[in-house]
Amino acid sequence: MKKIGVYPGTFDPVTYGHIDIIKRSLKIFDKVILAVAPNPQKAPLFNIVERVSMVQEATRGLKNLQIEQFDGLLVDFAKRQGGIAVIRGLRAVSDFEYELQIALMNRKLDAEVETVFMMPSQEYIYLTSSLVKAVASYGGEIKDFVPDFVLKKLKEKLWKGHP
Repeated sequence: MKKIGVYPGTFDPVTYGHIDIIKRSLKIFDKVILAVAPNPQKAPLFNIVERVSMVQEATRGLKNLQIEQFDGLLVDFAKRQGGIAVIRGLRAVSDFEYELQIALMNRKLDAEVETVFMMPSQEYIYLTSSLVKAVASYGGEIKDFVPDFVLKKLKEKLWKGHP
């Protein structure tokens, strides 16, 4: 039986921190399903089709990675996909309380789906998509945080109509 991990997120946009977690997850699981969520509560800058497309481009060539969009309960999605674990990145202590609540709720909903917490590599410990968007919106340099094509798409979205 293949060990399948599900890595959910909004990925608005995908960053090198996400890619780091994906690559390291692929060393643990036989297959990783990257599950892109619509998450209207976060008011994404990119629509779900754009986010899926960016993740596909950013992870091109990675073996045993499947990219899907999903809506609904994560544990239901994971179960339908044959997933045994949800993969979550933890950057700092501030992430832990929220992630613990989600993991415990998911366990209550389906005790057969575990949660695996992974720390990003040190150079990405502070990196979030929200922070990248904020810096980019003020014209700050973000080339060390996202692939070049994501940088281009961010500039197109954030600077649309600007001279």
